[in-house]
Amino acid sequence: MGKVKPKRKSTLIDMTAMSDVTVLLLTFFMLTSTFLQKEPVTVITPSSVSEIKVPTSNVVTILVGTTEDRDGKEQGKIFLGIAGDEDPEMGGTEDVRRQALQIASQEYEKYTGKSTGITSSDLDKFAKLNMFGVPLADLHQFLSLKTEKQDEYLSDLENPNVGIPLKEIIYTNADGLRDVTNEFRIWMRAINNAGNANLSQAIKTGEGIAVKADATTNYQTMHEVLDNLQTMKMNRFSVMTALKSEQD
Repeated sequence: MGKVKPKRKSTLIDMTAMSDVTVLLLTFFMLTSTFLQKEPVTVITPSSVSEIKVPTSNVVTILVGTTEDRDGKEQGKIFLGIAGDEDPEMGGTEDVRRQALQIASQEYEKYTGKSTGITSSDLDKFAKLNMFGVPLADLHQFLSLKTEKQDEYLSDLENPNVGIPLKEIIYTNADGLRDVTNEFRIWMRAINNAGNANLSQAIKTGEGIAVKADATTNYQTMHEVLDNLQTMKMNRFSVMTALKSEQD
């Protein structure tokens, strides 16, 4: 009697359900993830054991880049990023940026007697910027550039017009009283007074100011930035670091 051959079974596996789940997971992560915003310069932050996360809303990021001047000395280049409240009714990011530019422009014109030439169109363009760092006198011209050109402009740290100036501006009022400031302080005051109560409170407590600099940044460069913050009585702030690994 001959052997009965077993009936062959198909090895085909229906992957439709698996594909559906994969697409759903991919869509979920894309919609819920917070993408890193592009920064003008790349810095490698110092490492530490702190696991406290910097907030993504109601925070001012102070990015400190560095280059060398003609004498070979390190020169700091300051960039600022502004993030408002997640709830637009409380003072969303774009609204805070518009208000900050208006206030900073008015204060600069008061101190220097020079017009910044900022227009309503400039306010809308500025509201879209993740990070900026040019003198107020050059901001109108900078905002007229295309996005790619803006990125190229800010990445040239050897350009003397890149970075928010720390040079002193002396103002004398009608009574003969003198006041000394600089554009970095003008910006920080403008951001603090931009109409977002949550951001102002965060700045007051220190949770709303994050300083980011390279691990090799010279102490004098950092001291100049922090000294300006302390002059404005913004004595609390966070210094951004990378999590220390076992090799460190």
